[in-house]
Formats: sequence, C-alpha cells, structure tokens
Amino acid sequence: MRKKDTINIVKSLDRGPVEFESRNFEHEGDVMSVAQKEVVSIPPTINIKEAAEIMVKNKFRRLPITDPGTGKLLGIITSMDILDFLGGGDKSKILEEKYDDNFLAAINEPVRKIMTRNVKYITLKDSITDAVEKMLKYNIGALPVVNHEKKLVGIVSERDFVFLMAGILNDEIVADHMTENLITTTPGTPIEGASKIMVRNKFRRLPIVGEERKTPHPEKEKLVGIVTSTDILEFLGSNKVFDTIKTNSAEEALNTPVSEIMEKKVVTINSTSTLGQLYEIMAKNGIGGVPVVDYDELLGIITESDLLKAIAR
Repeated sequence: MRKKDTINIVKSLDRGPVEFESRNFEHEGDVMSVAQKEVVSIPPTINIKEAAEIMVKNKFRRLPITDPGTGKLLGIITSMDILDFLGGGDKSKILEEKYDDNFLAAINEPVRKIMTRNVKYITLKDSITDAVEKMLKYNIGALPVVNHEKKLVGIVSERDFVFLMAGILNDEIVADHMTENLITTTPGTPIEGASKIMVRNKFRRLPIVGEERKTPHPEKEKLVGIVTSTDILEFLGSNKVFDTIKTNSAEEALNTPVSEIMEKKVVTINSTSTLGQLYEIMAKNGIGGVPVVDYDELLGIITESDLLKAIAR
C-alpha cells in the first residue's frame, strides 16, 4: 500500500478524526481503527422484505447476519443478493419455482434462503493491509470483523478506506483510474432487465443513456440518468410497488421502466479532475460512484472500488 509519514483520516461517521503516525498500515489489529464498530445486523429468520426496508432506511448496501443468541457471524446479505432473488440471477429460481412468480409471498421468505453463508471476513488481529488485499482478491465491497469467538464486532468497507487515503491521491487524475467500455442501458429498460445486467456484471450502479446524440463524437453516449441497486430496493421495498401491482405477479412490478426510478440529476466529474476533487464530491453527496463526463459525453465511471485499486498500487 502507499505510505505517508502522517495521514489525517477525515471521518464523516461518528468515530471522529484519527491520526496515524506510522509509515505503513501493516500493524496487527489496526483495521479496527477504521472499522465501523456500531454494526446493524439481522437474524437469519427476518424476511427479505424487512431486510430490504432496513437497508433502504439506513442507506446500507449490506447487512451481516448473526445468531441472535451468540452474536456469531452466520452470513451476509447484500442489495445485489436481493436483486438476484427478484429476477436478476440464479436466486430468482426460488421466486419462480417455489412461489410460481407470486411476488408478495416470495418477499416473505427468510433471508437465510438467499444469504451468502461462506462470508469473507477479517479478525481483530488483521491489519488494514490485510483487509484491503482480501477485498481486492475477492472483489467484495466490505468485510465483517469478528473476534476469536467469531462474534461480529465491526465492519469495514471500501468507503472507509477511501476516507482513510483521501489525502494521498489528491494529484492523480480521474482518467487514469476510471473504468471505460461501460455497459449501459436506456430509460425504457424494465427494472428486471437492469437488475440482470447489474447482477451478471457484479456492479451496483448502471448508467442510463439516451438515444439523442448532441455531441461532437456520435459514437459516445449521452448520460440521462443513473440507477443503483439501492434505487431498485427502495422501489420494491416501498409502497410504490404495491401501488403498481394489480396482481401478485413479480413480472408486473419488475416490468416498470428504469426511467421511473433512476436519478435524473446525476452528479458527474470530468476526466481531468483530480482524485482529491473526486473524493470531495463523493463525501459531499454520500455516493460511491461518479460517471465521468466531458462535454456532455459519457466516457466512463469511477467508483470506490477503483479508488481502492489505486490505493493498493
């Protein structure tokens, strides 16, 4: 990982500023200096609808699942797991086969049916470097932290590391770290189609582009919105979905076009901006990814995951 004599960590959470006087991040157990210690977890018996509502209310992308008696980590459920279940991937077979597409019945399934059981985690003894390396190796956005009894004591995410390293990458350019060759979709795409794109490609946000091209380069796409896994959960977990459904069919709800739920006022950044400017935008808006747009042309996207890779170079 990159090194600096003194790193001031600006935390917007309730943990306050922390200062590291070390030249590296390989000290045993220092991961807890950036981990969130107040963790919301759920029992495996809670239903999928309730889990989605907790995620939306608290703006979480994931919930650790623990044994209510012992507090031991049993698994984790993410927004992507719920999208997978609702038609995006293999977990949708539960909806199709067990409930014959009865959406209202299926969302009352307990989360243990779709949670990830073989969850990747770190321990109190692990270093910040251990955590970053494991997240990059397994391409995951967060790691629960457990003690020697495997009881949940914290969680650390990509966002925590972006906060940690914000001051180090200020002069580097967005264009050097953004993801190009984007997969996009159009406003008329059904939510089910958008969910499938996101689940199959393992990304949590999907740029929405329009057919109109008012750009110097016709091959480039015009950004008209963005939809995230949280947007989809918010729609499906709110009363909107029940207003939409006239039957119990999941198909009816999932056929809603993404134009109904996408964010139209998209926060963007240009390719020549610095990572320091990007960090400020992310922190100010509480977002984990920003489309890169130059002269009204969508060139790429840069996310917390891209920043984590930049940090580890």
